[in-house]
Amino acid sequence: MASVLWQELTAEDLRHKAANDAVVVLPIASMEQHGPHLPVGVDTILCGGVCKAAAERAGDVEVVVAPTLWCGMAEHHMAFGGTFTFDIPTYRAVLLAFLRSIERHGFNRVVIVNGHGGNIAALAAFLPDFARETTLRILGTTYFTLAQEAMQPFMQDQVSVLHACEVETSMMMVLAPQTVKHDRLPEAFGMLDADLAALTRPLVGRYRPFREMTETGVIGDARRATKEKGEAFLEACAETLAKLLRDREAWH
Repeated sequence: MASVLWQELTAEDLRHKAANDAVVVLPIASMEQHGPHLPVGVDTILCGGVCKAAAERAGDVEVVVAPTLWCGMAEHHMAFGGTFTFDIPTYRAVLLAFLRSIERHGFNRVVIVNGHGGNIAALAAFLPDFARETTLRILGTTYFTLAQEAMQPFMQDQVSVLHACEVETSMMMVLAPQTVKHDRLPEAFGMLDADLAALTRPLVGRYRPFREMTETGVIGDARRATKEKGEAFLEACAETLAKLLRDREAWH
């Protein structure tokens, strides 16, 4: 099977894909702390891995996965160290520059696949501008939200993806097992009694850095993580995203 990754193709390959109206998947993620047991590249590794797996399952829909934008909106993690962040104007400008590059190469359709909770609000706010400022047809989604229902049967304590948690840790055990510090898993939990609905969808907004909410930098319980769960979570995420890529009605 030919590679689906932009960076592994030649310019000629990519011109042919554009001429064939291939869908470009643009993964966007983050570089931020993920507790004592996971590397700071979790969101980038997982989002890129899910996008690659989904593109390989897209069937007769030609797909190319652009390089992952590894920096996003992560001010809330800065106090822990190890984190890069954009401000809103910079993030918007970088994303728009990526999209305009894709547009100039003759592609028409882009699926922006987000892998970081801190990017969700910004992406939703940017989409109308990107539709107006480019000729591209653009879809935007967050892979773990898209696949939440499909992942739930494999979650032991959680009902959604949290942070450096059972789900993310399990998936890292599959996609980057050498980076997981198993000896630190006993301390990799936090905010176990939190009202997660209030945390993720507050009626009254207030900025709070993670340092004020969780001593470990973790929300959830990574002690529940296993490689077997990670394989199930990855399968659910890849198949759900692949279904979107195969859905021709999504573009109408």
